[in-house]
Amino acid sequence: MRNLVTIADGRIEYSFYEVKRPAAPTIVMLHEGLGALSLWRDFPRKLSNLINCSVFVYSRHGYGQSDFINDEFDTQYMHREALHILPQILNHFEISSPILYGHSDGASIALIHTSSADTQAMGLILEAPHVFVEEISLDGLNGAKKAFEQGGLKASLAKHHHKPEMIFRCWNNIWLSPEFLTWNIVPCLSNIQCPTLLIQGEEDAYGTLSQLDTIEKNISGRCEKKIMPAIGHSPHRENPELVLRSIQQFISKNINTQNIE
Repeated sequence: MRNLVTIADGRIEYSFYEVKRPAAPTIVMLHEGLGALSLWRDFPRKLSNLINCSVFVYSRHGYGQSDFINDEFDTQYMHREALHILPQILNHFEISSPILYGHSDGASIALIHTSSADTQAMGLILEAPHVFVEEISLDGLNGAKKAFEQGGLKASLAKHHHKPEMIFRCWNNIWLSPEFLTWNIVPCLSNIQCPTLLIQGEEDAYGTLSQLDTIEKNISGRCEKKIMPAIGHSPHRENPELVLRSIQQFISKNINTQNIE
């Protein structure tokens, strides 16, 4: 069920799959650069049922059916979400010590948030994360731009976003701007102390395995990698059962949630 709540002068859409179980964590899902609540499809529900814990998922401002806030989109948009918007959401819903599950841009947001001094994340699940800009990323973004201008991607995004062209142009223009070429969050990684699961498809068109290697090398907490053959940028859509099993095993092994089955 989709709900709306006002956060930072704009409404966001969200779904909250709540499980009333003592000590059960809440997994907070953070979508990709062109993602939205609806694009997770039934994956959050399946994740909640499998892990037997609450799952909270939302669309960032401007995405899906969430209100568009003009100043949300510049080269600092992920830092703003991580350090200003996400803390307000967690506080509003009284979610403490979450497990943050981020995909692509959402993974970067999860890293930035967890590296801050005030954060008490229980764990991180990072799918197709990026911590610096690669040539393959720019190639993928230019390919997406071409697909959007030819109409196919625009039509697909219109099924999930109330302002598909604005969302695409803001995201694509920022990533392809000269100012963004030096974007790099590697320096913040040493502050990450919680258990971390890294997931990436071998055929990801937006990033290489160097992203995962860099995260593993620089974070302070335990780290596991799951590299998935014949899978691209969105493992949870391309092979949801494999991703679900990987998450279940990671949480059971690394996070004390009392009797996760």
